[in-house]
Amino acid sequence: MSKPLVAILSGAGISTDSGIPDYRGPNGLWRRDPAAEKLVTYEYYMGDPEIRRRSWQMRRKNRTLRAEPNAAHLAVAELERAGVPVRVLTQNVDGLHQRAGLSARKVLELHGSARSVVCTKCHAKGSMEDALARVEAGEDDPPCLECGGILKSATVMFGERLDPVVLGEAAAISKACQVFIAVGSSLQVQPAAGLAGLAADHGARLIIVNAEPTPYDDRADEIVREPIGTALPKLLRGLATRSDAQ
Repeated sequence: MSKPLVAILSGAGISTDSGIPDYRGPNGLWRRDPAAEKLVTYEYYMGDPEIRRRSWQMRRKNRTLRAEPNAAHLAVAELERAGVPVRVLTQNVDGLHQRAGLSARKVLELHGSARSVVCTKCHAKGSMEDALARVEAGEDDPPCLECGGILKSATVMFGERLDPVVLGEAAAISKACQVFIAVGSSLQVQPAAGLAGLAADHGARLIIVNAEPTPYDDRADEIVREPIGTALPKLLRGLATRSDAQ
C-alpha cells in the first residue's frame, strides 16, 4: 500500500522561531508599521526612487538571509527522510525549508524568494547577497548589470500576480494529497489560502496549526493551537509512524 502524500502549506508563523517576524500576527510588521507595506508594493516601488532606496536599506537590515532553520523546518525535512512523500507549498520567501535539508524540487515558493533579485526589464536573475554588497559599497538603488533596469527582490510584491505555473502545480498537489497541513498561516491571503479549501474539497484530511483562528477552521479535521516549534514536530512524527504502519 502506497504511503499517503502529505502537503504542507507554510506561512510566516513557521519562521518566527528563526527570528523572522510575521506580517499579520498581533505583533506583525504591517500592524506595527503600515508605511512599510509601501516598500513592498510594486506600483510604489517602480514609481518612486526614494521608496526603492528605503527598500534596499530594509533588505540590508533584514534578518531573513542570516536566519537558520528551526525545529519545525527540520521536522519537515525529517518527514521526507522517513520516506513519507511530502511537498511543501510555502508562502515564505526565506528558503529555510531548503536550508533545513528538504529537497528543493519538493518546495514550491508561492511568493518567490528573498535570496534572489530579478530585473523588472530584462528579467535577468542574480544573487541578493551580491546586490546587497553593491548597496553596502554605496549604490543606494543598484540597477541591473545586464540592461540598467530596476532591480527588485525575486519575491511577489503587493500588486503582482503569483507565477501561474507555480500556482498550478500547488493546486495539483492540493488536489492529489491525502493530508494537507496548514501551518503558521493566517489563511487570509488568496490565492494561496484557497489551497486549504481545495485540498478539503478533494477529500484530504485538513490539519491547521496556527495560534489564531483562520477562515478555514470550520473545514478542518484537526486544529492545533500549541506553539509550532513543538506542535509540528510532534504531529509529523505521528504521521511518519502511522505511515510506517501502512
